[in-house]
Amino acid sequence: MNKKGLTVTGKQRIAGWAFLTPASLLIFILSFYPMIQALLTSFKTGSSASLKWAPLFFNYKRMFADKLFLRSVGNTFLYLIIQVPVMLILAILLAQILNNKDIKFRGLFRTMVFLPCATSLVSYALIFKSLFATQGLINQILQGIGITHENINFLGTPGTAKVVIILALLWRWTGYNMVFYLAGLQNIEYQVYEAAKIDGANGWDTFWKITVPLLKPTIIMTFIMSINGTLQLFDESVNLTNGGPANSTITMSHYIYNNSFGEGVANFGYASAMSFFVFILVAILAFINLKVGDTRD
Repeated sequence: MNKKGLTVTGKQRIAGWAFLTPASLLIFILSFYPMIQALLTSFKTGSSASLKWAPLFFNYKRMFADKLFLRSVGNTFLYLIIQVPVMLILAILLAQILNNKDIKFRGLFRTMVFLPCATSLVSYALIFKSLFATQGLINQILQGIGITHENINFLGTPGTAKVVIILALLWRWTGYNMVFYLAGLQNIEYQVYEAAKIDGANGWDTFWKITVPLLKPTIIMTFIMSINGTLQLFDESVNLTNGGPANSTITMSHYIYNNSFGEGVANFGYASAMSFFVFILVAILAFINLKVGDTRD
């Protein structure tokens, strides 16, 4: 103990709080305080200049009676159910392939797969929009190889427009998740695979009985992140299809934006209620994933 009566442990605690306090204040001011205000706003109604308290759960009841919002929920979950499993399976397979020491130019291939992730969200959406346009490259290729004989309006038909959004998401995010799996694979000792080969395990057995179990924490993490990102899907709906045709591809975040800013009506109370609905969905699905993936006794 020094002259001022502070021990070394006491000084360390003071130093720790001195470093934590500014960051904690910023997190509260920039994150938690806006969340609290948004929650309070979700119980109000009216325009942004004249918000007033609404009957209890008014916006939440309106939300479940809103057919367009329910359609946006259905669209978002369709993207989630199809795109997320396919993307993560592709990411694991690509990581497994590009982790092979015998492949030449591994660094180049890894960069090529990851490169779409570094592309601007708006830029890549516009690229896909031009590729799948009525006079776009995809139509020219399909007609050139004889699959079709006339232009297909990919972005003007509900079914094909959804397929384009899913393909865009796969192109954009598969490489991002592959990096996580690649990092996990590189932490697995190569001797484990050599021992499996000596014991007579083939590639399929090695993948399912060694690779997948050892990558389980990474798989859970990427699954939660992918669910979180897909439930908040916005850029593709806005930039690729603008929610069309006839709102058939609109997502929850896109509809929330429309109610806040996009349609000239600043209905912040209703938009806040929908935002908290998305927040609850993300929390529930993340909790389920953590529980399913938790193998501790």
